[in-house]
Amino acid sequence: MENKEGEEVAEKQDHQPGIEAEMDPRPEYIKPNYKAAGKLQGKVALITGGDSGIGRSVVIHYAKEGADVAIVYLDEDEDANETKALVEAAGKKCLLIKGDVKNRDFCRSAVEQTAKELGGLNILVNNAGMQMPQKEFKDITEEQLEATFKTNIFAYFHFATAALDYLHDGDVIINTTSVTAYRSSPNLIDYSSTKGAITTFTRSLATNLVKKNIRVNAVAPGPVWTPLIVSTFDEEKIKEFGSETAMKRAGQPSELGPAYVFLASDDSSFITGQVLHINGGEVVNG
Repeated sequence: MENKEGEEVAEKQDHQPGIEAEMDPRPEYIKPNYKAAGKLQGKVALITGGDSGIGRSVVIHYAKEGADVAIVYLDEDEDANETKALVEAAGKKCLLIKGDVKNRDFCRSAVEQTAKELGGLNILVNNAGMQMPQKEFKDITEEQLEATFKTNIFAYFHFATAALDYLHDGDVIINTTSVTAYRSSPNLIDYSSTKGAITTFTRSLATNLVKKNIRVNAVAPGPVWTPLIVSTFDEEKIKEFGSETAMKRAGQPSELGPAYVFLASDDSSFITGQVLHINGGEVVNG
């Protein structure tokens, strides 16, 4: 499949959240010229949805910066094992934890397993998400609404709650919200609602935990080329994906990973309750 510029773009996948190994072209997870500086040396990070897309980029950047990582993923074994191999090639440990973040008990057990097998927890990245576009508001079923909220915001609560048993002075929580929390998204009403909730969750949890010197921030991506896109949008939308930005293109996961490094490191020690907007030039408020 080709877009307007004649470039090949991936065809729609039927399985959500999508398989990165089946995408053509594949997303870029780290830039070839990225230079690590040991910013996360000795840290342990847990990243939900870390097998592919933005999550994979975060995982690889963290490993390059010296962190051991745990990856929570749903059922994309091929993607997860490929990401693990990349982490181990960087000389760091990688723990794969397979399960459904809609399950509160699984969220807690994933945190406990991470702390036990990797020796603690310093960085929690809430990133796993789902979306099911609906052109008509009335087509959003109760089942869809519940699944979207359980995945996109309830799980963030569950992971953060469990992580607080292990996070200490100087540790961090980073949440993935979205540009859809700041502008109209008429075909993603339930999804954008959860992203708005993530934004306010980030701000409120940050002020709640500031007394413990645990910082909480978020990243709000615009359109980014990930498996979630090819598994949820139709082929026409895939062809046009990203063209609405000022840069007239979608971002690559590699263009977001360094922001998660910044928020996890001491470089951002005076930042909490904030959202970094990485969206190709969309002007947003808040």
